[in-house]
Amino acid sequence: MDADGLVADRALLGRTSTAERVAGILRTRVSAGYFPPGTRLAEEDITEALGISRNTLREAFRLLTHERLLEHKLNRGVFVRVLDMADVLDLYRVRKHVECSVARTVTEPPANLAGIADAVRQGELSLGEQDWRGLGTANIRFHQELVAVAGSPRLDELMRGVLAELRLVFHVMANPRWFHEPYLTRNHEILTALERGNGPAAEQLLVKYLDDAERQLVEAYSARPPE
Repeated sequence: MDADGLVADRALLGRTSTAERVAGILRTRVSAGYFPPGTRLAEEDITEALGISRNTLREAFRLLTHERLLEHKLNRGVFVRVLDMADVLDLYRVRKHVECSVARTVTEPPANLAGIADAVRQGELSLGEQDWRGLGTANIRFHQELVAVAGSPRLDELMRGVLAELRLVFHVMANPRWFHEPYLTRNHEILTALERGNGPAAEQLLVKYLDDAERQLVEAYSARPPE
């Protein structure tokens, strides 16, 4: 477990260390690919890195367990969840409903277009550096920014959880470059449609995009040896 990197996140807690802030930090770590599925989260390491109490951390664990990112195993501790095929199918069901409906409403360049474009640029930088974890993170940010077009804090919160779970699904891909790189080009295409204020075109691209990604992930899950 990469607990050392958490030390730099201590400043995010501010002067009042709350379980919600701690949960946000850990959720971001999951979304960024630092905590793979099956990772045991050591209380002592995290409390020391963030400078928080065990009670605060345990409440954060409870919140993230409710979000289906963590699970408590009796007498063993808290672990990052290992998702199954049913999770994949449900995550993509949610994504298709939310992301496509948001794209469909676009009739002019979105107010947060710069954020969407920056997510694409970050993907390009990660590709150039052969940083495949960074490329996956940039792709997740692209979709978070896409949903932010709706201007709904509730949808933003929903998608933070969905996309964090999705990152746990991505770990099933044996070759992350093979999986992520083609979608960077497709992010460009969706960005172009949004720049033109053409929501229906963006939605059409997104439907095919999500269908293809779901199919690839389902195939990868189907090929896994039984546990």
